[in-house]
Amino acid sequence: MRALIVDDSRSIRSYVRQLLEKQGLECIEAEDGQRALTAMQQCGSCDLALVDVNMPVMDGLECVKAMRGNPETKSMKIMMVTSEADHALIEAALEAGADEYLMKPFDAAALLCKLQMIGIA
Repeated sequence: MRALIVDDSRSIRSYVRQLLEKQGLECIEAEDGQRALTAMQQCGSCDLALVDVNMPVMDGLECVKAMRGNPETKSMKIMMVTSEADHALIEAALEAGADEYLMKPFDAAALLCKLQMIGIA
């Protein structure tokens, strides 16, 4: 299985990569939504995307909408991973096509629980 980690924070991408690789997932990283879409064009589709909301160039909501609008990535599992706790934003993420929402900061157990909820782990 392959996961795409989309976050403008290098330390968050590294932390999430470490957790996912322990679960046996191959990981690709991107620092914004536009680079995430480009990475999938270059490397092929992924089974899972973990997407931050607030990023430069293309934010997470626009990235999720673009992924859901593409037949090649439409069925991919998408989890928003962000520090934003605004209920309206959570609803917007789910309406955009996210399967689940994980709040930062989180630990390995919380991530694993969410992965299990969407059928990845």
